[in-house]
Amino acid sequence: MQRNRGFTLIELMVVVALVALATAGVTLSLRDDGSTRLEREALRLSALIESARAQSRTRGLPVVWRSLPQGFEFVGLPPPRNGAAANPDSLDKPRSWLSPDTRSQVIQPPGALTLVLGPEPLIAAQRVMLLQGDRRLTLATDGLSPFAVVPETP
Repeated sequence: MQRNRGFTLIELMVVVALVALATAGVTLSLRDDGSTRLEREALRLSALIESARAQSRTRGLPVVWRSLPQGFEFVGLPPPRNGAAANPDSLDKPRSWLSPDTRSQVIQPPGALTLVLGPEPLIAAQRVMLLQGDRRLTLATDGLSPFAVVPETP
């Protein structure tokens, strides 16, 4: 009597599952780190801008965001009061980019070099572009909503 030789359904399912796990592992390890770095930088900057905007409204002081060669700064916020502990998260000092190859450019209003963040609750529509190599992301506000990453406009 001759027996059929071949793989059982369980054996085939185990092989397919192993191939799927290996493919998932390779896919996750090949993720483009450059775009992740730029996204992280954009989210960080939008959070800091919104924090400075809130402080500007609370204190009634005009605050300006300005790009620097190696980072950025917020101009107009007072330093911590005497006797107050130095806060490492304070916005009154210049900050470096997370990645040294990051650059920024204010693109709206045209020709502007800074973003004006307050103290009024309604500000002008503004955009700033972050660049890393050939990648770019744009942060924008319509003047009322918070700064957020927006799709590229032609």
